[in-house]
Amino acid sequence: MRILVNFLKFSVGIIGIGLLFFYVIPYIENEAGPSFLQKEDVPMPEALHPVVQENKVELVDRAAEKGIAVVITDGHRSVSEQDMLYEQGRSEEGSIVTYAEGGESYHNYGLAIDFAIETKDGRVVWDMNYDGNNNGTSDWMEVVEVAEDLGFTWGGDWKNFKDYPHLQMDFGLTIRELQYGKRPEVEDYAK
Repeated sequence: MRILVNFLKFSVGIIGIGLLFFYVIPYIENEAGPSFLQKEDVPMPEALHPVVQENKVELVDRAAEKGIAVVITDGHRSVSEQDMLYEQGRSEEGSIVTYAEGGESYHNYGLAIDFAIETKDGRVVWDMNYDGNNNGTSDWMEVVEVAEDLGFTWGGDWKNFKDYPHLQMDFGLTIRELQYGKRPEVEDYAK
């Protein structure tokens, strides 16, 4: 009896997979258009998206108004730069700083920046408790608040790997969609 039940479960699974491949996926492709699940040959961006660039400058300016010196430590990264960063702490010396290989980071698509804080004595720090403007609130969290107001998503809110210096604007696109050639339109997001 147990063998029969397992055989029936297996058969139902196989039928379900068959339905998925022969009916559901073609239906979705037909409804979503020809580009669904098809990789488009679109060049990789070579700089920050114009809206990200504009908001990066605005972030630095608004933080300065609060007495906080923000240093942008990273922006657009090429796929090869991302691969080299990925190797850090693995095949190269140093600590692991990313779990994204080339093409798997919003930095590769010009949609992310990293930041740090410059102290009064000129040191660049990643100290989330530092209060250089002496207002009783962490400068780091003040920068995050300004960034979120500008439309950035903060890597410190991620559930798994917390990336506290990371800010991104994904325009509703997943990494997979970006890998498949979708790009945010400048006109759609310009102010």
